[in-house]
Amino acid sequence: MIKVVIIDDELSAQNVLEKTLLRHFPNKFNIVAKCHSVDSGVIAINNYTPELVFLDIQMPEKSGFELFKQFDPVNFEVIFTTAHNRFAVQAIRQSALDYILKPINHIDLGDAIKRFEERKRKLSTKDKLTLLLENLNVNDQNIAKLAFPTLEGFELIHSNQILYCKAESNYCSIKGIDGTTKTATKTLKFVEEILPSVFLRIHKSYVINLNFVVRYHKANKEVELTNGEKLPVSFRKEEEFINAILQNN
Repeated sequence: MIKVVIIDDELSAQNVLEKTLLRHFPNKFNIVAKCHSVDSGVIAINNYTPELVFLDIQMPEKSGFELFKQFDPVNFEVIFTTAHNRFAVQAIRQSALDYILKPINHIDLGDAIKRFEERKRKLSTKDKLTLLLENLNVNDQNIAKLAFPTLEGFELIHSNQILYCKAESNYCSIKGIDGTTKTATKTLKFVEEILPSVFLRIHKSYVINLNFVVRYHKANKEVELTNGEKLPVSFRKEEEFINAILQNN
């Protein structure tokens, strides 16, 4: 059985998560401790050496992120639980870590557990947490470092080095300003969700970095980028694109 520690300042949230785990995943998890704070969670982790920690982000005394200052290396997997905090969720996504939104339901929990069980050829937990804390500390979200899943593991790319992203069936190609192309093993929709607001979907197949737009050819409905490439702008996206360009300059 997988040893689990739950850290959440709300007793009701602890109980809901425990009951959901035991009901929908019988004989899979051994919940060795339920803690109400970061400090008590640190003690439990040291005492029980769990394989998986469910960690609330926002707690009264210390943020859940403070937990990782007490461990080097981090020898357990983490699934964050949160009711809100949009910026924290974005940083978690960008760092290839997992989370579930409250109120927790068994479907979302099941998906998170499946990802936990299938984690192979990925960044170490320590590397993912380092990336998370780095992204949380970035003042300008447009230069956050993103973790893109690839066939080999993960490719870490600063968002300000990305020219555009293109849909390639169930994969996505990422064109860098240096001319290189990387392939992410995720859909364009997934990649779009982790990109900062300076990126915009202009077509079903393209998401571009607005900082690298040179001009827009309205007659041909094509946007020209700094590398000379011209990409199509769909009729449905044209108005949104034009407004975004005007606001970005």
